[in-house]
Amino acid sequence: MSEKRQGLSLFERYLTAWVALCIVAGIALGKLAPGLAESLDGMSIDVNGAPVVSIPIAVCLFFMMYPIMVKIDFAEVVKAGKSVKPVGLTLFVNWAVKPFTMYGIALLFLGVLFRGLIGAEATDLVKMPFGLDLDLGASYGAGTVVLHDGVKMLEVPLWRSYLAGCILLGIAPCTAMVLVWGFLARGNDGHTLVMVAINSLSMLVLYGVLGGFLLGVGRLPVPWQALLLSIGIYVALPLVAGYASRKWILRVKGEEWFRREFLHFLTPVTICALLLTLVLLFSFKGEVILENPLTILWIAVPLFLQTMLIFALGYWLSKRLGLEYADAAPTAMIGASNHFEVAIATAVMLFGLSSGAALATVVGVLIEVPVMLLLVRICLRTSGWFAPGCRAARGP
Repeated sequence: MSEKRQGLSLFERYLTAWVALCIVAGIALGKLAPGLAESLDGMSIDVNGAPVVSIPIAVCLFFMMYPIMVKIDFAEVVKAGKSVKPVGLTLFVNWAVKPFTMYGIALLFLGVLFRGLIGAEATDLVKMPFGLDLDLGASYGAGTVVLHDGVKMLEVPLWRSYLAGCILLGIAPCTAMVLVWGFLARGNDGHTLVMVAINSLSMLVLYGVLGGFLLGVGRLPVPWQALLLSIGIYVALPLVAGYASRKWILRVKGEEWFRREFLHFLTPVTICALLLTLVLLFSFKGEVILENPLTILWIAVPLFLQTMLIFALGYWLSKRLGLEYADAAPTAMIGASNHFEVAIATAVMLFGLSSGAALATVVGVLIEVPVMLLLVRICLRTSGWFAPGCRAARGP
């Protein structure tokens, strides 16, 4: 990449701290103004009487996703076919391995080892699946139709709701933040950017397919239509907007202005939209956290183990395939990193802002930065494992 490299911005450097502040702010909001988040979530687009898209959340999540999509250079995506090994390995780990290991690890910890700690009989209320109208008391998957505040909802085991959030993280590989992790690890920026693009395009097809399959295996109520609609709203829409606006800006203002001015302006927009969404999420889950603060830990353990496992697998396979360090480091971290923007969006849309699934995806954000920074340091310290001339420059 020709532009001058830059490290973490103020927002990115302290993202974990901002998320922690959002937890506090959200809990405080839930206590001081308990009806506010519910009112905002009530601003929705309804289909057949069922709320499908929360307008405030949809707006926030669009501004999370758009800056990612506008960076994609489709010409580079086409050229990526020449790098068969790193591209093939990344796609294999992300789509053939990661979703299933996430399901297995989360099921083991949340459904077996931590089930008693979470509450074997604890339940969660989630949205009725899009387009489905069942009688009260009817069963759907592992859920039962109940009436809550005059609205039909599904009552499911709480641990299964957390499992759903973990699954949505597991099928959402790679986020734009991986460009920062690849930079800090002295990786190949071009390869990292191309794989962000390819993964975003792959998600248009594979996210709905794998999500519907794994959520179904977990006996979690979710229709295929809602998953596909979520991809259309939260991936396809910003992708089209990013492609069109990028093309227009490059033609009118030029590449130099686009990279130095426009992308620099968008960085805090993305983070601010994420943080605003988190405040709303935690305003709903404040009581759960206060009553059982270890809930965050129970969810974080399988997510942490999954991240380390996928990184180790990708890194080891990179070495076995003879990749240079510059390609191996981002290849391993792309799989380890999660596209938490899409996971949060889908969880909120499918299960509701107050669901355990939404909380689980937020925990993914909470641990993302410190864990990925740890992996960056592991990469820098182990670059000597690779052939001479392929090592990283000494990191900070």
